[in-house]
Amino acid sequence: MAEAGTGFLEQLKSCIVWSWTYLWTLWFFIMLFLVYILRVPLKINDNLSTVSMFLNTLTPKFYVALTGTSSLISGLILIFEWWYFRKYGTSFIEQVSVSHLRPLLGGVDNSAPSAASAAGGDADSNRQSVSECKVWRNPLNLFRGAEYNRYTWVTGREPLTYYDMNLSAQDHQTFFTCDTDHLRPADAIMQKAWRERNPQARISAAHEALELNECATAYILLAEEEATTIVEAEKLFKQALKAGEGCYRRSQQLQHHGAQYEAQHRRDTNVLVYIKRRLAMCARKLGRTREAVKMMRDLMKEFPLLSMFNIHENLLEALLELQAYADVQAVLAKYDDISLPKSATICYTAALLKARAVSDKFSPEAASRRGLSTAEMNAVEAIHRAVEFNPHVPKYLLEMKSLILPPEHILKRGDSEAIAYAFFHLQHWKRVEGALNLLHCTWEGTFRMIPYPLEKGHLFYPYPICTETADRELLPSFHEVSVYPKKELPFFILFTAGLCSFTAMLALLTHQFPELMGVFAKAFLSTLFAPLNFVMEKVESILPSSLWHQLTRI
Repeated sequence: MAEAGTGFLEQLKSCIVWSWTYLWTLWFFIMLFLVYILRVPLKINDNLSTVSMFLNTLTPKFYVALTGTSSLISGLILIFEWWYFRKYGTSFIEQVSVSHLRPLLGGVDNSAPSAASAAGGDADSNRQSVSECKVWRNPLNLFRGAEYNRYTWVTGREPLTYYDMNLSAQDHQTFFTCDTDHLRPADAIMQKAWRERNPQARISAAHEALELNECATAYILLAEEEATTIVEAEKLFKQALKAGEGCYRRSQQLQHHGAQYEAQHRRDTNVLVYIKRRLAMCARKLGRTREAVKMMRDLMKEFPLLSMFNIHENLLEALLELQAYADVQAVLAKYDDISLPKSATICYTAALLKARAVSDKFSPEAASRRGLSTAEMNAVEAIHRAVEFNPHVPKYLLEMKSLILPPEHILKRGDSEAIAYAFFHLQHWKRVEGALNLLHCTWEGTFRMIPYPLEKGHLFYPYPICTETADRELLPSFHEVSVYPKKELPFFILFTAGLCSFTAMLALLTHQFPELMGVFAKAFLSTLFAPLNFVMEKVESILPSSLWHQLTRI
């Protein structure tokens, strides 16, 4: 019985929604017809005359106050709408309309896909969108103590967000801890230290762990957060390497004795790879680039399966610094594969190499006259491919947008990845003569090749819509996040801006020229109501004058 009642109510609601959606015009004309019929008993004409007399007695000061108040209110709405749009990327009025009014008016909620679409192609696209919006560890991330903290001391700004640091804490717990840490006092202290939010408490815990034993992870924490220079960090990482290699050899011999030993060996492997990679980065920062390249190559040969650290991106940057372009091409041939996840470093480095072959002689005027050669076409296509993957990078390379320190985590195809790439690779583009000029002349042509709206891509998957939200969490508040595709101003911001300007102009004109504005207002209203008066006269001439009396008799 209850199910039947519920079904009846749902059917009734659907009928009402359908009628409101499709028959509102009929209802509107019916209401107009009823108002016309009932104009005599409702005394509509008398009321209109009274209102007209009241309006005629009002002074120009009233109209000035009315238009001024309207301008003030619309201006406040405009300011709120603009603030909400800059902070959340959408219009508040539009969001409320879509969320609350649209369901009442019979709109369909597109955010809830049907079962059939979820089981079909939409599920694949959703999975792809989630995978592309995954946050990755920045392979070129800076040192907190020696670089990020020094920036804070100089500028007073925090370059890292809480969300970014929280992700780093989760990474440290994943890579540097295991289930058997409680069996060793020093590792147990470090297990708690990686969960600690206060930097000073983490550093104190690392010193406490070193008093008990030579703990590799304690040296890592001190090198990352306490060392104020790269030289100090390198010394601590060398001490960590000595302790880490001993733990790695011991766990390697016992890894097949059980699941706990295997987990400990996996942890020791992660610690050793992390230390060697950071030592190579220290050598690169201190100018010993060839030594850094050798360390990275040895590390990639020793642990070829640990691709999660993306050591090849560190290697690419160091090889570009040495201008070893043949070696760069060899690395790209291995990692620029269709089965591997792309990155801005891969795509833009490939574009740089192809641009290098033609950029020194490239001239847009000559190219427009004779057309592009094969090599120039290959370079332009490589730039278009890179820009489609991450459209935020060119503005940083062309210095149209200011750079900030890169975050510890990046979102592929997002603004955070663009900042991380341009921060380290801008110097390599400047070193190649004419490369930035070629990029400047050709990068915007990419957007003519990408279908719009971004329902499907050209060379890659469609650009994910979640990048703006994730980048706002990863990047500091003083940085203006780059948004793609560029959002147009919502209709209600434009409407309130026009309304505010129009009412303010009316208030000013009414204050300065009250008599002239009065004449103009009467002429405007008479013109506005002229069609209605014409229709009413025609209706009165057609319908009998005693229609209301006949209806009352019925």
